[in-house]
Amino acid sequence: MAGGQEYSRNQRKIIDRYYQNEDTIVATRLAEIVSDMALAEGDQKKLDRLWKRAEQALARSKLNQAEIRTVLEKRDIVGLGRLAAKAT
Repeated sequence: MAGGQEYSRNQRKIIDRYYQNEDTIVATRLAEIVSDMALAEGDQKKLDRLWKRAEQALARSKLNQAEIRTVLEKRDIVGLGRLAAKAT
Protein backbone atom coordinates (compact mmCIF):
# COMPACT_ATOMS: atom_id res chain seq x y z
CA MET A 1 0.00 0.00 0.00
CA ALA A 2 1.43 3.31 -1.02
CA GLY A 3 1.21 6.35 1.24
CA GLY A 4 -1.54 8.84 0.54
CA GLN A 5 -4.07 6.18 -0.40
CA GLU A 6 -7.45 7.65 -1.07
CA TYR A 7 -10.54 6.01 0.34
CA SER A 8 -13.89 5.73 -1.34
CA ARG A 9 -16.70 7.90 -0.04
CA ASN A 10 -18.26 4.96 1.78
CA GLN A 11 -14.96 3.97 3.41
CA ARG A 12 -14.35 7.57 4.51
CA LYS A 13 -17.81 7.68 6.17
CA ILE A 14 -17.08 4.45 8.04
CA ILE A 15 -13.72 5.77 9.24
CA ASP A 16 -15.26 9.09 10.30
CA ARG A 17 -18.04 7.35 12.26
CA TYR A 18 -15.48 5.19 14.04
CA TYR A 19 -13.58 8.24 15.28
CA GLN A 20 -16.79 10.06 16.21
CA ASN A 21 -17.77 7.12 18.43
CA GLU A 22 -14.31 6.21 19.70
CA ASP A 23 -15.10 7.25 23.30
CA THR A 24 -18.13 4.92 23.36
CA ILE A 25 -16.06 2.10 21.86
CA VAL A 26 -13.37 2.54 24.55
CA ALA A 27 -15.98 2.67 27.34
CA THR A 28 -17.60 -0.53 26.09
CA ARG A 29 -14.23 -2.26 25.81
CA LEU A 30 -13.34 -1.21 29.38
CA ALA A 31 -16.70 -2.44 30.72
CA GLU A 32 -16.12 -5.82 29.07
CA ILE A 33 -12.63 -6.02 30.55
CA VAL A 34 -13.97 -5.25 34.05
CA SER A 35 -16.56 -8.03 33.66
CA ASP A 36 -13.90 -10.46 32.49
CA MET A 37 -11.71 -9.51 35.47
CA ALA A 38 -14.51 -10.26 37.89
CA LEU A 39 -14.90 -13.70 36.33
CA ALA A 40 -11.15 -14.37 36.23
CA GLU A 41 -10.70 -13.83 39.97
CA GLY A 42 -7.86 -16.12 41.08
CA ASP A 43 -6.37 -16.77 37.62
CA GLN A 44 -3.32 -14.49 37.77
CA LYS A 45 -2.19 -15.10 34.17
CA LYS A 46 -5.57 -14.12 32.79
CA LEU A 47 -5.75 -11.08 35.07
CA ASP A 48 -2.32 -9.95 33.87
CA ARG A 49 -3.49 -10.13 30.23
CA LEU A 50 -6.70 -8.26 31.08
CA TRP A 51 -4.79 -5.49 32.87
CA LYS A 52 -2.57 -5.12 29.81
CA ARG A 53 -5.68 -4.79 27.61
CA ALA A 54 -7.14 -2.27 30.06
CA GLU A 55 -3.94 -0.23 29.90
CA GLN A 56 -4.10 -0.18 26.09
CA ALA A 57 -7.77 0.85 26.11
CA LEU A 58 -7.14 3.58 28.68
CA ALA A 59 -4.30 4.95 26.56
CA ARG A 60 -6.87 5.68 23.84
CA SER A 61 -9.26 7.41 26.22
CA LYS A 62 -9.41 11.10 27.06
CA LEU A 63 -9.54 10.54 30.82
CA ASN A 64 -7.35 12.09 33.51
CA GLN A 65 -3.88 10.51 33.18
CA ALA A 66 -3.15 10.73 36.92
CA GLU A 67 -6.36 8.85 37.70
CA ILE A 68 -5.52 6.21 35.10
CA ARG A 69 -2.01 5.77 36.49
CA THR A 70 -3.36 5.35 40.03
CA VAL A 71 -5.88 2.68 38.99
CA LEU A 72 -3.28 0.79 36.97
CA GLU A 73 -0.65 0.90 39.73
CA LYS A 74 -3.09 -0.35 42.37
CA ARG A 75 -4.80 -2.76 39.96
CA ASP A 76 -8.08 -1.50 41.34
CA ILE A 77 -10.95 -3.26 39.55
CA VAL A 78 -13.58 -1.02 41.15
CA GLY A 79 -11.62 2.07 40.10
CA LEU A 80 -11.36 0.67 36.59
CA GLY A 81 -15.12 0.26 36.55
CA ARG A 82 -15.51 3.92 37.56
CA LEU A 83 -13.17 4.97 34.78
CA ALA A 84 -15.18 2.89 32.31
CA ALA A 85 -18.33 4.70 33.42
CA LYS A 86 -16.61 8.09 33.05
CA ALA A 87 -15.38 7.26 29.56
CA THR A 88 -18.86 7.51 28.05
